[in-house]
Amino acid sequence: MLSVVLAAVALAMGTASATRPSHAASGSGPGRLRLGMFPNLTQAPALVGVERGFFTNALGPGVKLRTYTFSAGPAAVEALFSNAIDAAYMGPSPAVTAFVRSKGKAIRIVAGSTSGGAFLVVRPGIDSASDLRGTTLATPQLGGTQDVALRHWLRSNGMRTTLEGGGDVSIVPQENAQTLETMRAGGIDGAWVPEPWATRLVTEAGARVLVDERDLWPRHTFTTTVLVVRTEFLKDHRAAVEALLRGHVEAVAFTVARPAEARAAANRQIEKLTGKRLPAPVISRAWANLSFTNDPGIATIKVGALHAAEIGIIDAANLDGIEDLTLLKRVLARADGGRVDG
Repeated sequence: MLSVVLAAVALAMGTASATRPSHAASGSGPGRLRLGMFPNLTQAPALVGVERGFFTNALGPGVKLRTYTFSAGPAAVEALFSNAIDAAYMGPSPAVTAFVRSKGKAIRIVAGSTSGGAFLVVRPGIDSASDLRGTTLATPQLGGTQDVALRHWLRSNGMRTTLEGGGDVSIVPQENAQTLETMRAGGIDGAWVPEPWATRLVTEAGARVLVDERDLWPRHTFTTTVLVVRTEFLKDHRAAVEALLRGHVEAVAFTVARPAEARAAANRQIEKLTGKRLPAPVISRAWANLSFTNDPGIATIKVGALHAAEIGIIDAANLDGIEDLTLLKRVLARADGGRVDG
């Protein structure tokens, strides 16, 4: 669906993170752990984990953390397939695609991260689904979580789309920063995007919220971000993955318990990755739309997989085995950090 060239471009844009001094005990491990992430607030635990040193401290001096940034999940999937990274934070749709395309062999979801924080925002004058006929909308990347959500929502409202950008509504894949610029210039009519881009489109491009994706799900809860690991890496380096999960659990706990400090940490990391800090009003407004959890919400992921199959992104498939929560449950039990389903 997406070429390895795209992954190579994304990796070329990635930057290795500086490893901080750690006082954690070291153990046998792979020597390095390559972690993919996006500079989005929907990945706040990843941003906080890197910025506050939770991952490097948990991994210890024997395992060097390297981070790589991507603009959307499908590119990170290609990097996992090509053994360019070992683990990644991504949306559930790319994780499902990776599992299905590899016939269940390539990846495992090892933890949840974030729920909520995705919206369809549109230009003024669009007040309902029917007003979207003949318009052009953007998503971060073909086959990504927001792309699947938009296509399925349009289908449920009687509108046809094609993967090539045709149909009743034209959907164009483009990076979120480009979406902000094209929305400002009037080149698109709206976009289904994650935070902070939804808030930025509203505050900086004059858009309005047409759909809060939380309203489409029971209990207003759906999975936005999960942590996945290459199956081979998980098999060969379980101690390193468990250490990564200790850092992840600590990052989630910090993000939930100390939101102001977490927002500041996430913003510092976004500035390092993009060269630009988010304005305080933007990050505060966007943060209110997010929930952070270790639970991957496998039930909603499986529903999302059905949506992806209905619109032709993937073939219908059995997702049994897509998650391996054994190490997460062990970490949570030791940290008294709650429970997860599955």
